[in-house]
Amino acid sequence: MYQYIDQTYESHDFSGADQRDGELIRCTFTRCSFKSAILQEINTISCRFIECDFQGASLNASAHAESAFLNCRFYGANLFVASFTECKMTGSDFSLAQMEGVTIRRGDWSYTNLRNMNLAKQDLRGVRLYEADLHGCNMEKADLRDADLTRTQLGQVKLQGADLRGAVLEGVDLKPVNVKGVRMDAVQAVAFLRSFGAKVD
Repeated sequence: MYQYIDQTYESHDFSGADQRDGELIRCTFTRCSFKSAILQEINTISCRFIECDFQGASLNASAHAESAFLNCRFYGANLFVASFTECKMTGSDFSLAQMEGVTIRRGDWSYTNLRNMNLAKQDLRGVRLYEADLHGCNMEKADLRDADLTRTQLGQVKLQGADLRGAVLEGVDLKPVNVKGVRMDAVQAVAFLRSFGAKVD
């Protein structure tokens, strides 16, 4: 096992590198490439990854705490059973990434592309998903209590059995959403009815 502390890298090419089973603490990576890198079981703590490319990288069983992945690209990356605790993922793209079993504990996932992801039964309480693209996601039985879903894209999302109580739904088009079995609070229920033109006193 290796450990890097307070290191800074800019435009460094880690493509294809075997960096598994390491620990990164307060490191900063700017515009670095991790394409097809093996990053299994790494731990990052308070690190910053800015505009980095993780295309095809293996990040399965990795754990990240209070780290930031800003405008990063995870196209086709393997994130199986990875965990993100209080991380900032703003603007990152997860197209075709494998995210089965991923754990997301709070954090800021605003402006992310999570289209068609399987997030069923996920505990997403308090997660900020401001203007995230969740089109086509499976979020059945997901716990979204107190999440910020302001202006998220929910087209073709499966929400059956999800819990939305306390979630912010400002600017969300609920008309195409199947809400069968979805738990809502009174404010959300009124907003849903009004989106169909109902007059609620």
